[in-house]
Amino acid sequence: MLRITEEELMDDPGQALAYSQADFSVTHGARVQMFRSLFPGLALTGPVLDLGCGSGDVLLRFARAYPGTEFLGVDGAGAMLQLAQRAIDAEPGLSDRVQLQYGIIPQCELPDRRWQLVMSHSLLHQLHDPLALWRTIARCGSGCAVFVADLRRPDSELAARDMVQASSSMEPAILQRDFFNSLCAAFEPDEVRMQLAAAGLAQLQVREQAPFHLSVSGVL
Repeated sequence: MLRITEEELMDDPGQALAYSQADFSVTHGARVQMFRSLFPGLALTGPVLDLGCGSGDVLLRFARAYPGTEFLGVDGAGAMLQLAQRAIDAEPGLSDRVQLQYGIIPQCELPDRRWQLVMSHSLLHQLHDPLALWRTIARCGSGCAVFVADLRRPDSELAARDMVQASSSMEPAILQRDFFNSLCAAFEPDEVRMQLAAAGLAQLQVREQAPFHLSVSGVL
């Protein structure tokens, strides 16, 4: 199936709210463990940069798992950042360690810090130009660990609809629609490898992850 792009920013309040209220306990709940399996020897103490943090679900899971670490979440959708800030404010102790910044990559100005980890979750498939993500990551500096997790594009639209039905049949129609569009906009592993080569990041490893995801990991 050829890739079908979707809207880059999820800035509609209703759309953002539906996403933030969805049950991602299985997929997002596995991200910290996936990270640990890919970086078994890394003691994460920070600082950590999260590109495309959205409503903050994965960002906050990492913040809870690594209580001694500082995090910066960046997103270009104001509606998503409002929901993320609300979640941060509702949990004692997080506002001291988790900050948010509005910004659209690659042109946004990021703090000049020595990041220990740059991560991104479900941003790659939204980008019309995927090199925007990889070139932003490449600027994070030597020694920075990279952890990107995203969807994998199915073989056909029928397969994408089957995936939506199997995993999201109880979710609102708007979320099912967005999930289908995201699957169709996602990249195949070999496409990601070509993107990495073009960005000078061929040392990063691309792996297929169950059930319909991929990961990109390594050290700059």
